[in-house]
Amino acid sequence: MIGALTLLLAFQLAGEIVVRWSGTPVPGPVIGMLLLFLALRWYKVLPDSLRITAETLLSHLSLLFIPAGVGIMRYGALLAEEWLAITITLILSTLITVAVTALVMEALIHWRASSRNG
Repeated sequence: MIGALTLLLAFQLAGEIVVRWSGTPVPGPVIGMLLLFLALRWYKVLPDSLRITAETLLSHLSLLFIPAGVGIMRYGALLAEEWLAITITLILSTLITVAVTALVMEALIHWRASSRNG
């Protein structure tokens, strides 16, 4: 498990280095995850140690919500003051996300259909 965690952290570090070097406005862990995905696609086999480690991390994913809950408790008064702005922002960002996802999905469906016909 230590080796697999080291591998995951190494890819996260590689993502951070790519972001710092290129100035890309994407979080380093996202780039690291993309690099890990590409490496696994190239390698074509998921090592058992990495699979077991990933399953273990995912089974305890709910622990990552504890800091968010603490933040809500800590800044409850501020949230109560700014509830309208937060609500409007959440609704708008959700609608924008759904719209962009639908447009990307539609574009991918058309692209896939044209590549099959062409």
